[in-house]
Amino acid sequence: MSQTLAAVDGSLSSVGYGLAAIGPGVGVGIIFGNGTQALARQPEAAGLIRANQILGFAFCEALALIGLVMPFVY
Repeated sequence: MSQTLAAVDGSLSSVGYGLAAIGPGVGVGIIFGNGTQALARQPEAAGLIRANQILGFAFCEALALIGLVMPFVY
């Protein structure tokens, strides 16, 4: 006797993207948290620290955008 407990219909892409968005979210938090600490320790290096923060943020957001596009590729 076989019983189906739960049936999954449709695309699971949204669930996959939700899980994929966790990584960039954590990455952005780490980047800006450590950047704030660095600015508090060395305020004279604010320009360099801010530039590195923006670069790291762009890389993390690129990962999030790739995760958004991948479900549409397959």
